Amino acid sequence: MKLIDKKKAKAVLNITPLIDVLFILIIFFTITSTFLEQPGLKLDLPKAATGELQKVEKAVLTIAGGEKMQFGDKDVTRASLPDVLKEAMGERGDKSLIISADKKVEHGTVVEIMDIARQSGVEKLVISTENE
Repeated sequence: MKLIDKKKAKAVLNITPLIDVLFILIIFFTITSTFLEQPGLKLDLPKAATGELQKVEKAVLTIAGGEKMQFGDKDVTRASLPDVLKEAMGERGDKSLIISADKKVEHGTVVEIMDIARQSGVEKLVISTENE
């Protein structure tokens, strides 16, 4: 008696849908990561050869010429700055502040703002610059 040897059917895994999903995820993350803009004032930042790139997830204080200041997207004055910073630092675990000052702003003004920030609960100050 002769037994017929049936060939086993191989299971074929179709990876086309997996590749489609992967490409959709890549496109999604690419598009969402390129539209992160910071509202604010037009600044001419000072240049530094040793500047390091950092993510802008922290609180950002923008100082333009004169008395123009913005915290995030809100205009602030020097008098209201301590209250705004205390409120913002109370909400955050990371008590750091990025100071983005125009290069024409006087050094003394930036130092005064840094002092106000320290008194308002900021533990880490970062000065933003542009690479040369």
